[in-house]
Amino acid sequence: MKITIENQQRKIKINKLPLRKAARKILNVSGCPDAQLSILVVDDAQIQVINRDYLQRDKSTNVISFAMQEGEGAGVQPDLLGDVVISAETAMRDATEVGRSFESELYFLLLHGILHLLGYDHERGSQEDARQMEAREREIFAILAEMYGFEAI
Repeated sequence: MKITIENQQRKIKINKLPLRKAARKILNVSGCPDAQLSILVVDDAQIQVINRDYLQRDKSTNVISFAMQEGEGAGVQPDLLGDVVISAETAMRDATEVGRSFESELYFLLLHGILHLLGYDHERGSQEDARQMEAREREIFAILAEMYGFEAI
């Protein structure tokens, strides 16, 4: 399992070790212990550019996933899942709004992004697909919450 983490923003401190541990746990409980994953933490301005340039949505967002097992070239490296891009600024705002810790929100967004890489889709799929993704999020997040001592969703 190879997990690469790059923090390109400087406004919010990111502790890479627990973030990597959370990613490993998510991949293990998802049946992907050998998966390769890239995590990029950016600010709102950076994620807006990525969202605009790659998804034609000219606004910031909390998390974007780029799956390597979809489209042209899928399957060339079966263990390479893809990239998860998270805006630390948006994560901090979202955490404050719902009364959670920043770390809790960060790990939730990581989980959400990884589930997208694994084929879960709440946006383009059916309502049943969205329910399945939410149920899986709750199930795995409960494990993370127990590991890190924060409240489950």
